[in-house]
Amino acid sequence: MAIKYELIKEASDCNARLGKITTPHGEIETPIFMPVGTKATVKAMTPEELKDINSQIILANTYHLYMRPGHDLVEEAGGLHKFMNWDRPILTDSGGFQVFSLGDLREIKEEGVEFRSHIDGSKHFISPEKSIEIQNSLGADIIMAFDECAPYPSDREYVKNSLERTTRWAKRCIDAHKNPDKQALFGIVQGGMYKDLREQSARELLELDFPGYAVGGLSVGEPPELMNEVLEYTTPLLPKNKPRYLMGVGSPDYLFEAVIRGIDMADCVLPTRIARNGTALTSQGRLVVRNAKYKRDFSKLDPECDCYTCKNYSRAYIRHLINVNEILGARLTTIHNLHFLVKLMENIRVAIKEDRLMEYRDEFYRKYGYIE
Repeated sequence: MAIKYELIKEASDCNARLGKITTPHGEIETPIFMPVGTKATVKAMTPEELKDINSQIILANTYHLYMRPGHDLVEEAGGLHKFMNWDRPILTDSGGFQVFSLGDLREIKEEGVEFRSHIDGSKHFISPEKSIEIQNSLGADIIMAFDECAPYPSDREYVKNSLERTTRWAKRCIDAHKNPDKQALFGIVQGGMYKDLREQSARELLELDFPGYAVGGLSVGEPPELMNEVLEYTTPLLPKNKPRYLMGVGSPDYLFEAVIRGIDMADCVLPTRIARNGTALTSQGRLVVRNAKYKRDFSKLDPECDCYTCKNYSRAYIRHLINVNEILGARLTTIHNLHFLVKLMENIRVAIKEDRLMEYRDEFYRKYGYIE
């Protein structure tokens, strides 16, 4: 097996758990937030800066790297780790979500998905086999099965057909996978917002015995309460002795609620995207630093933060950089936001260890402004 998962502790006050994933490129302490490096770079960050904030694993995107520069070139460079100078673990998604997000530019068939490039309109086709071929060339430690992510809302018949196709595609991904001793292939549980369909998807995928499982099809526009409800009954269906990954969540509340329901891994572009728009995540809530009221505010972004940005720069200076479109502004807010979430997950791990996660969540929520 390419990875090994060790369950270290289960929380006494919820379904959260501490664990460790051993990969060919190092160990990952869970629960973990994974910064997204869509095109073989986490936007505005160097690999050294990611290490400075203690990022243990990052993501890269199969669809975008297939489009540019091409998986063959990355393989020729020695794989994604060497290409981007990152020697810690990497996870690649299957490209499915991006392809399905193309809407009218794509057509789903049993064989795979035919689509037009978002770059130049050229025609392409990705099948389960092609997705695995691309990911084998990229060489990430964890790779994902090619699945269909049903939009929200979707009717029951559509979701049932979609999840059954996802299962068939999962089997084809296993058959196509050439490096199972070096790359762990995760299955993705679908089923929309229907409990019995989630159960069906989990049951079918567990029979295929993947080394890890993701919960897909959430954080796609449904209300937070519904996401939590689906996680409540889906996560316990997954094996205790394997990692559980919730795809596409990155706000502090979503991370807390996911971990409380037994999730080990999560990722999202949110912290880097809002950073580039001048918004910082802080212990007191979101701070839109580009706003005029911070023009003469010479305090740091977050009084409780010890990241590089907060140690060295003021809100007034960062606001100035962002409002005159200087690249450094986006870099400083990005460093801060990623540090904030990585540190949050470190604190969550400590709280699980000390059996006080629910207490820590409520304390965090009060300061952040989620609850009175």
